[in-house]
Amino acid sequence: MASFQIIIGSMLGGTEYVAEACQETLETLGHQVTLHYTPEFSEIEQKDQTWLICTSTHGAGDYPDNIQAFVTDLENSQQDLIHTKYAVIGIGDTNYDTFCYAAKNVDKLLNSKSCTKIIDIKTIDITQIDDPETAAREWLDTHKDRLS
Repeated sequence: MASFQIIIGSMLGGTEYVAEACQETLETLGHQVTLHYTPEFSEIEQKDQTWLICTSTHGAGDYPDNIQAFVTDLENSQQDLIHTKYAVIGIGDTNYDTFCYAAKNVDKLLNSKSCTKIIDIKTIDITQIDDPETAAREWLDTHKDRLS
């Protein structure tokens, strides 16, 4: 099966719960998973990996503090990431006009770095979904055939 690097962007900890639920689902499906609560670009395996970015949006569409350095390093990287697959889950509130901007922006960034998107971005509106962990699990399970 596949090897997943779950990269977490979270200010208040809620996104960490979503990432941990994703870890459980992926491991149940037979995948190898590593969680990165304070991701550092240089320390995350890239080749033949699938990155699952789970992030909230902070402030006026900004990345959470814990993922900002990762994103900056990714933006500045000259590495060939063509052998890196990815998927993105964004957690947000549609009452803000910057709903899931961090997730949408990292999705565009990964695409610009030649990473291969395996599943379209999943945005979770916390005003509409009481259990974002279950929504993330169901999204992964629905697309389990695309995870290998």
